Amino acid sequence: MAEKFETVDEYIASYPPEVREVLEKVRRTIHAAAPGAGEKISYQIPTITLDGSALIHFSGWKSHIALYPIPPADETLTAALAPYRSGKGTLKFPLDKPIPYDLLTRVTQAFVTARKNQE
Repeated sequence: MAEKFETVDEYIASYPPEVREVLEKVRRTIHAAAPGAGEKISYQIPTITLDGSALIHFSGWKSHIALYPIPPADETLTAALAPYRSGKGTLKFPLDKPIPYDLLTRVTQAFVTARKNQE
């Protein structure tokens, strides 16, 4: 993927319809869990921002959707994320299985909570 994207819409539009649909739903899910969040392209992938700084990144791949980084999590969330962990800071959600949007909500909420606790 050598394209340079200016907007999240451009990024999502570059994918086939079935992946585009999932990326749009990931985007909506994250925004719903982080009211007032913005978005931009950073590292050539969609980045959801909160108060002007990066909160969470997501990207599309041939066989999965990825979220970066992994949030600070309690035991319950850590256990729920275990099947999706890939490397030190990546969550991979296979496109050939239902995307756990409720889990994406929990991941986003964990980031929002961590951000509020830093203030």
